[in-house]
Amino acid sequence: MPEAPRATSSGPGRVLIAVYGIFALSATARAGVQIAGKFHEAPVAYLLSALAGLVYILATIGLAGHGPGYRRLAWTAVGFELVGVLVIGTITVFDKGDFPADTVWSIYGRGYGFIPLVLPLVGLWWLRRTRAR
Repeated sequence: MPEAPRATSSGPGRVLIAVYGIFALSATARAGVQIAGKFHEAPVAYLLSALAGLVYILATIGLAGHGPGYRRLAWTAVGFELVGVLVIGTITVFDKGDFPADTVWSIYGRGYGFIPLVLPLVGLWWLRRTRAR
């Protein structure tokens, strides 16, 4: 008989959820301040930071929730996050002109200690590790 998936919010998953929650709060707050105060300076960068904040919120909800719908949300959000940090990180390494201000994912999350690059890898690993067998 197949084993049910482990809760992503168990054990080390709690730390992962806490880190995602911190990033959800910090990225969303940063983007809110930037959009409210100086949107005209770098609209693309600030909107991308807001998108990153939304992705972190969805990943946090998906990882903290129980059930297949939450697991699908987590897979989607964390997968999107990895693609986002790789694409935006690469663009900002080679073409800084389009990004006069940093986003959360600029240069692979350099402004956040490269945690935005490592976090989705850990998240995807955890989702795979806690899947049904």
